[in-house]
Amino acid sequence: MIIIKSEREINYMRDAGKIVALALDAVRKIVEPGITTGELDEVARKVIAECDAIPTFKGYHGYPANICTSVNSEVVHGIPGSRILKEGDIVSVDCGALYNGYNGDSAVTFPVGKVSPEAIALMDITRECLEKAIEQAVVGNRLGAISHAVQTHAEAAGYGVVRDYVGHGIGRKMHEDPPIPNVGEPDKGPKLKAGMVLAIEPMINIGTYEVKTLGDGWTVVTKDGKYSAHFEHTVAITENGPSILTKLDQ
Repeated sequence: MIIIKSEREINYMRDAGKIVALALDAVRKIVEPGITTGELDEVARKVIAECDAIPTFKGYHGYPANICTSVNSEVVHGIPGSRILKEGDIVSVDCGALYNGYNGDSAVTFPVGKVSPEAIALMDITRECLEKAIEQAVVGNRLGAISHAVQTHAEAAGYGVVRDYVGHGIGRKMHEDPPIPNVGEPDKGPKLKAGMVLAIEPMINIGTYEVKTLGDGWTVVTKDGKYSAHFEHTVAITENGPSILTKLDQ
């Protein structure tokens, strides 16, 4: 069942989303060669705590950290720790925060120092996939229009679109209905209505779309070892068009 949110609830989610945006911005400012993923986690934890919010990911099905840090061929759910970021790496940082009973969820892929043109192109395409998907998050469209926007933009540029992991509805729970695949047909799926809030999150690979999970039970990597990027926003569907809840400038 897709839960429709009131304007009041969406405003609560905007508050949670702003905290996520602040945490990701704090991470962005310290991403550089020589820093550890654990240090990124600690910076995000401090921001969330200072805002009197709760890190949504910590303890979720036993997840041990505050954010996810997925480096290079890691797609999602990389666990922060002692890994030192190197020049030329890219790191996808996924962050969630619970505030006043409501969740915000967002992800950004950051370059570490000077990265290759191939990595820059991947990040650009993935960011564009998110933008094009958000453009389709309008009243009257089918959910598949969001999925289709991601798939067509990425595949036209020769990239693989992850199928095993999807976006999701969000609200009082981090994961609500509906699941939001990044591949699909524009005329399929439920009709979008004002009050739906969606976490839209393209995961795009340079090579194959196929992925596997490592032995830690969390970290998902590309099967061919090529780079992956991940961008995500929490988006409310309104009568006036899509409203991004996880932006700094609100």
